[in-house]
This record gives sequence, C-alpha cells and structure tokens, in this order.
Amino acid sequence: MGRAADWLREHSWALGLVAAAVLLFGLLAALIPPRVVPMPISATSSPGPFATLDAFTAQRREMVRTQLRARGISDEVVLKAMEKVPRHLFVPEQYQAEAYADHPLPIGEGQTISQPYVVALMTELLALEPSDRVLEIGTGSGYQAAVLAEIANEVYTVEIIESLGRTAASRLQTLGYRNIRTRLGDGYYGWEENAPYDAIIVTAAPDHIPQPLIRQLKDGGRLVIPVGPPGAVQTLWRVEKYGDQVISHNEGEVRFVPLVRP
Repeated sequence: MGRAADWLREHSWALGLVAAAVLLFGLLAALIPPRVVPMPISATSSPGPFATLDAFTAQRREMVRTQLRARGISDEVVLKAMEKVPRHLFVPEQYQAEAYADHPLPIGEGQTISQPYVVALMTELLALEPSDRVLEIGTGSGYQAAVLAEIANEVYTVEIIESLGRTAASRLQTLGYRNIRTRLGDGYYGWEENAPYDAIIVTAAPDHIPQPLIRQLKDGGRLVIPVGPPGAVQTLWRVEKYGDQVISHNEGEVRFVPLVRP
C-alpha cells in the first residue's frame, strides 16, 4: 500500500494532465456535431406500384394466404402474380380500402372487378406457359390483363365500353406493361388479326359460347368462360380444343355481369 501511495504522489501531476485532456475531449465532442454518412439507395428502392414493399403489401399477402391458397389455388406462378399486381390501383379511389377484400367491386358503367379468388381461379384454369399468347374479352379495369401479363408473353384484351377501355389502356401503360395490347370493340368476335391464341378468357357472361372464340383457339388451346343468363347463377366452363374436337369441363357456379353487345 505504501509503495502505491508514494507512486501516486510522485505522478499526480501526470494523472492531472490525463484527466484534464479527457475533460477537454468531452467538451469538444459535445460542441462538434457528428458526421452523418448517408446509406446508399439501391436501384430497387424507388417508389412505385411494383416496389418490393408498399402500403398494401401485407394485404396482398394476406389475400393470397386466406382467399387463394386456403381455397385451393395451388399454381405458384398464379399466386406470385396475384401477390405482385397492385389491385388497389385498378379500383376507384373510394374503394381502395376494400381492394383486397373477398368480393367484387364496382368500376363504373355498371361493370365490376371480379373478386380475387375468381381472378386467380380463371387464371389457373388457363394453365398458362411463359411463351403463350392470350386473348381476354372484357378488359374492364385492366386488372385481369395485368395478372395474365405477369405470366404470359403476349396479352390481347378487348373492351366494348369506350370509357373503361381507354382508362384501362392508359393505366396499364402507366404501370409499365409492354406486353399488353388493348382494343375497343365487340369481344364476341374476338381479335382475329392476332389469332390463333394459346388461351382465351372471357370476364363477362354471354348466354352461349361464341363460336368465333373457338375458331381463334390454337390446337390444344384453352378457353375459360362463364355462360348463363344475366342476374342468375351461371356456369364456368373450361373448353379445350383438339383439332375439330371441343371438350367442355364444368368448373362450378359463378355470377358475372352479362357480356355487353352493340
């Protein structure tokens, strides 16, 4: 103990200098603001409807989990497309809070955007390949076309109601879809100039299957279409074409707005 006390007395001046230096450093640190180094921004972090995360991401994931997987939709490519496409941008602003709910929504002109499950079911029934050319009858808001475009190489979509068709075309272009072509016209007759198609989907219900659509299918092509009278329960059909043979499969009951004709 004695030696330690003697050492402290002999070096007290040095210890005092160290303490003073520490105090001075602390005062300077308090006066000088810290240097902030910004984090680099990745190329995928820019805002937009297809950003990795947005305000509706959790709702889309929940929609896929509870409305699609839980009800038997199993095609992972379809599920991925449904999780990616920002459905809330395809409905009127006043309905955006309901965009991922399990029911259809009005989009104007007496038309609707189908409930997510029906969109996923009809897409899955088409059994699309990445190289496929697809025809859609009834563009509506453009949502079904966007889902198709996430899977297939080319999408052609026809809408008879001019206001809906023009709005959908502008929306799809703004969202960056370059593999979708839109047209105003009577969908009953399809889009013959670009036929044949690997798959055709009809998103409104005629009272019978239009024969022009059958003719525009490739050999081995698939047609998914609701058929039945307006205001009543209709039947969803999956039609396959093999040469001159047409095979129809009943896929259950649905309810769609009627196919609008001139």
